[in-house]
Amino acid sequence: MTVTYSSKVANATFFGFHRLLLKWRGSIYKLLYREFIVFAVLYTAISFMYRLLLTGAQKRYFEKLSIYCDRYAEQIPVTFVLGFYVTLVVNRWWNQFVNLPWPDRLMFLISSSVHGSDEHGRLLRRTLMRYVNLTSLLIFRSVSTAVYKRFPTMDHVVEAGFMTADERKLFEHLKSPHLKYWVPFIWFGNLAAKARKEGRIRDSVDLQSLMTEMNRFRSWCSLLFGYDWVGIPLVYTQVVTLAVYTFFFACLIGRQFLDPTKGYSGHDLDLYIPIFTLLQFFFYAGWLKVAEQLINPFGEDDDDFETNWCIDRNLQVSLLAVDEMHMSLPKMKKDIYWDDSAARPPYTLAAADYCIPSFLGSTVEMGEHSPQSEWEMQDVKPPDQPQFQCAESDSGA
Repeated sequence: MTVTYSSKVANATFFGFHRLLLKWRGSIYKLLYREFIVFAVLYTAISFMYRLLLTGAQKRYFEKLSIYCDRYAEQIPVTFVLGFYVTLVVNRWWNQFVNLPWPDRLMFLISSSVHGSDEHGRLLRRTLMRYVNLTSLLIFRSVSTAVYKRFPTMDHVVEAGFMTADERKLFEHLKSPHLKYWVPFIWFGNLAAKARKEGRIRDSVDLQSLMTEMNRFRSWCSLLFGYDWVGIPLVYTQVVTLAVYTFFFACLIGRQFLDPTKGYSGHDLDLYIPIFTLLQFFFYAGWLKVAEQLINPFGEDDDDFETNWCIDRNLQVSLLAVDEMHMSLPKMKKDIYWDDSAARPPYTLAAADYCIPSFLGSTVEMGEHSPQSEWEMQDVKPPDQPQFQCAESDSGA
């Protein structure tokens, strides 16, 4: 389930954001704690070996190796490759969310354009809307592991009511080596054209609007399929992963605390615990974990998209809109501001601080308090400027 914390950061208060650091679900701690423990254990084991198990000559060789690793590990461009990679992944993740297929525009058009309060009109609207939801289910089933686990076979799709047994026969009879999520689009178009001939859709403009919105819906589904098919190039992901883990493998040796009595530069203290190296691992490896979580938002991570919820919501709302709410209108009454030319909704005591006067411009207060607000400067002439008379005055003279 997506982790939502917007209401907890509505106000920027003292230590407001710090309260978020204590959350476990959806946190970086939950993602990273295994790798962090492994890194700390390996660092401790190498430090223990250096301090207690190596002989004098072996220690001198290890110290030279540690200085060498520390010097050349900084040449690995971890910040550059990782920062650019995470930026690319986040942009891709957000674009996939923006292009999720929502049937709201189509259900509004179907409810208002497909007429008929009889059973056939009701069946027509519900069938059109069911084809729309069937399309989104087929595309979600092909890209989302959570949806596929819920509908692993077409039998489950039929049992859930998205497809009838006859429609399934037609669907499976159509032989194609490609994903057939587009088939309900064709059914939708054919049924809409039939409704136009029957007069259920009374205007060709309405039919065109329906087809335009269906094409937009199709483009969203196609885009999700394209994102699933063509991902970020594997070589790029490999380069970033290797850069991060190679850097910290070198840090296991290069960031060891060496014997201060040997006078090595930068090794004047022996603190045993590499605090800043652990922080660096937490930030860099955590950055990589963020990319790993967001690179496929249709998986089963804490912050992945709730595709099963989308399917449930879209089906319930769309069928309600085209069936029970078709031509359903509340009785019109005069509003409470009927005779009030300055309508203003009331405020509760809790919201009294948000009742502010209208903004009329930043110079309004200047005009109210200016000592020369009257026409005092009208006879003052700019210094060192030649004075001219209007041509009309000359002609009048």
